[in-house]
Amino acid sequence: MPFDLDTTTLAALSIALFGAAFVRGYSGFGFSAIFIAFASLLTNPVPLVPVVFSCEILMTFVQARGIRGHIDWRRALTLLAGATVVLPFSVWFILSTGEQTARLVVSGIVLVMSLILLTGWTIKRKIGATGHMGTGMVSGLFNAVGIGGLPVAAFMTAQPIAAATFRATMIVYLTGLDLITLPIMWAGGGVTWDTAKAAAFAFPILLAGVLLGGRQFLSASPTTFRKFAVMLLLTLSLLGLVRILI
Repeated sequence: MPFDLDTTTLAALSIALFGAAFVRGYSGFGFSAIFIAFASLLTNPVPLVPVVFSCEILMTFVQARGIRGHIDWRRALTLLAGATVVLPFSVWFILSTGEQTARLVVSGIVLVMSLILLTGWTIKRKIGATGHMGTGMVSGLFNAVGIGGLPVAAFMTAQPIAAATFRATMIVYLTGLDLITLPIMWAGGGVTWDTAKAAAFAFPILLAGVLLGGRQFLSASPTTFRKFAVMLLLTLSLLGLVRILI
């Protein structure tokens, strides 16, 4: 088994993978955060982060045709520029920490960002390149543990952006973020043959989840589903903190 996972843990992670892929297919974000937050309840999440990035890149190929006309390229590229500045430092830090620290970081960040998303926080003024660069830097700091999409999702949700544009831009941004982060993790020894084996195992599950989620996006309220995804993240982060602290 990849990463010496036992059969029960692998089965539980497979179910979480399908659910997280469904959320990604529907809302454009949440895949990494949901899967990593769940995985941190069962095992050390850090070795699974490169697998998650590989999965997100694969899912983008599936979704590319449907999002092409809705992408806000300027926003996505400015966010990526900010993330690129800090990613090497954040990856080095997380690869050098222990399992308990990694779990605590994941649960803490997910909890804070979920609460921000739930408040319905809004931005009244127009945000320029500096604001997007700064948000990208925060995202880069968080992406070492696979949850860099949450600060960007909170930032974009607070602005008047059409659902289709939000979804498409998040998908492109997260894919770019993963493409930048993976080589840095590889250089730090975080990418192994187990990463490739786990990604290959995950692909059929991802395909089913992301296609079903994409169909659902066409027929349901994105706002309602986003709230569901955030509540799920909040629950997972609280369970993670309880497990660490007890």
